[in-house]
Amino acid sequence: MSALGREPGETVRVLDEDGGVVGEVPDVDEDTLLAIYRGMKLARHFDERAVSLQRQGRMGTYPPLSGQEGAQVASAHAMDAEDWLFPSYREHGAAYVRGQPLKRTLLYWMGHEAGNVPPEDVRMFPVAVPIATQIPHATGAAWAAKLRGDDAAVLCHFGDGATSEGDFHEGLNFAGVFDVPAVFFCNNNQWAISVPRERQTASGTLAGKAAAYGFEGVQVDGMDPLAVYRVTRAAIERAKSGDGETPRPTLIEAVQYRFGAHTTADDPSVYRSDEEVERWRRLDPIPRFEAYLRGRDLLDDGRVAAVEESVSEEVAAAIRAAEAEPRPEPREMFEHVHAEPSRQVREQHAALEALRDEHGDGAFLRE
Repeated sequence: MSALGREPGETVRVLDEDGGVVGEVPDVDEDTLLAIYRGMKLARHFDERAVSLQRQGRMGTYPPLSGQEGAQVASAHAMDAEDWLFPSYREHGAAYVRGQPLKRTLLYWMGHEAGNVPPEDVRMFPVAVPIATQIPHATGAAWAAKLRGDDAAVLCHFGDGATSEGDFHEGLNFAGVFDVPAVFFCNNNQWAISVPRERQTASGTLAGKAAAYGFEGVQVDGMDPLAVYRVTRAAIERAKSGDGETPRPTLIEAVQYRFGAHTTADDPSVYRSDEEVERWRRLDPIPRFEAYLRGRDLLDDGRVAAVEESVSEEVAAAIRAAEAEPRPEPREMFEHVHAEPSRQVREQHAALEALRDEHGDGAFLRE
């Protein structure tokens, strides 16, 4: 058995699709179990409201996360307070667990650059929209932590499409050579926009790619929160030499599915069938985990209703707060590209201002 508590080639699973226990249950206290459940319920409700806001023209393009709550929320709960999260653009649930206010997430997708600035006490890097660019950044941050002697690990989220980018190879290769305290968390949701997993690579698994970099890879049922917690916790401990061995990075492949579109600018019906989506819905992480918690007498109908009410109120309050902010000025898009604006940025800014002088703000701002 490996240091991560699984047999070679095994997909780690703790719960079956009905919430029954089929694997080793991790050591998680009841408060954390309930926090994971509430976090998933909140992420799902937030996602539904955010998609609705975009459809109503109240927010810009938005990347839905439904189906991926178990991987996001459970992996974030497996982190220690001193650890750092490096998200892509879909980890709204993980960011919330780490302390990113929902209001800031909404502001970011509403066009406010301030929405991409985590509070000072939140150990999370800004959202990365370009595919895989956060992976070398995460590796560098983990290396810096090692050089400073910090007791911190880095958890880096990315999608299956990112494994086809050079940044993936460079980041993981460097991490393996220098033994950085990083956990690379691949959210394999089966589709990189419209490109299916089998067109990304001929590798049997994405986790297997870790062997090329000299460290361990593990495949986990990403729609099983307990399995995700167990694997992520073991990987973070290994990154910090908590297992008594040399600190080593880990690649986790969390097998899951995005129920919705890649973004609200995408039409998934063009490239996948309703039957495929429904097959994956049988593994929905929320009812699976709820069934498990009910079986342990940690949830009942009244407690579920209370969670749903509190989640609804919290998301509604965040939306009200975000929409109360003044609309961002178009020129703000140029202010945070570089510490000092480049010639190209200055030229683009000047061109925008010339258009505004000629046509006014009607084409750019909504009163």
